[in-house]
Amino acid sequence: MPNLKDLRIRIHSVRSTQKITSAMKMVAASKLRRAQMAVEDSRPYVERMTRMLGEFVGSLPEGAPVPPLLAGSGKDETHLIVAVTADRGLCGGFNGSVVRETRRRVRELRSVGKTVKILCLGKKGRDALRGQFRDAIVDTVEGLTRNVVRFETASTLAARLAAMFAREEFDACTLVYNRFQSAMTQHVTVRRIVPFAAGAPEEDAAAKTAGGPRAMYILEPSEEEILDLLVPRNLAVQLYHALTESYASEQGARMTAMDNATRNAGEMIDALTLTYNRTRQAVITKELIEIISGAEAI
Repeated sequence: MPNLKDLRIRIHSVRSTQKITSAMKMVAASKLRRAQMAVEDSRPYVERMTRMLGEFVGSLPEGAPVPPLLAGSGKDETHLIVAVTADRGLCGGFNGSVVRETRRRVRELRSVGKTVKILCLGKKGRDALRGQFRDAIVDTVEGLTRNVVRFETASTLAARLAAMFAREEFDACTLVYNRFQSAMTQHVTVRRIVPFAAGAPEEDAAAKTAGGPRAMYILEPSEEEILDLLVPRNLAVQLYHALTESYASEQGARMTAMDNATRNAGEMIDALTLTYNRTRQAVITKELIEIISGAEAI
């Protein structure tokens, strides 16, 4: 049976942990509100830009020049997987779900003879993947979602991916990230961004089945110049969307995890307090018995 001092120390330790988890929950809840607003604002823009670019490409005359980022390199040998995770833990299964999907895709691609490279956006993804796929990790970018996601950050990352593609370092690029649904639910999403894949997974059923005539575009000055501006912009938008979804998912997962930890700490404190009171009562009873026995012996 533990002594009273050990129980007091344990209760104090759990109470301190509970204060930390409660504070982390409130911070995550505050960040989640702003992150959720950013996600809701970005989704309509991303969906409509993807739809517009798909219709625009579909309306081009046969044989029209198309940027390589849109059409691809013509090969399918080297695949780049961009795994979007967090720089910190204590967010439940948020990081683990992306890591598991990344591992599955790496094994799947390697099983058919493809070369796979991994770009980790977030320290936790690198830490989990480097044990098994150290040779495949080309780089790790940290601090992208530390406080807020900025479009300039996504634009810089898009320019880097475009430069890597121009140097023929990969033939296809796929994003793996968590899509935000609610504070308790995030869905692992796989999205190909190079070459361009028409249709966004976030589109609602009505948009997918919408009928009517296709849009007609009057192009000025030319298809080639417009695509040269539009395609890199679309790449940056897709990356920004993935980062905002991941950031909101991270805060939702952290808030939920810290709420569970706070409640578990409260239950543990109740159980330890009950044990402490019973132990204290047993000690007092034992001392009384010893006093009474001594008095009777005299």
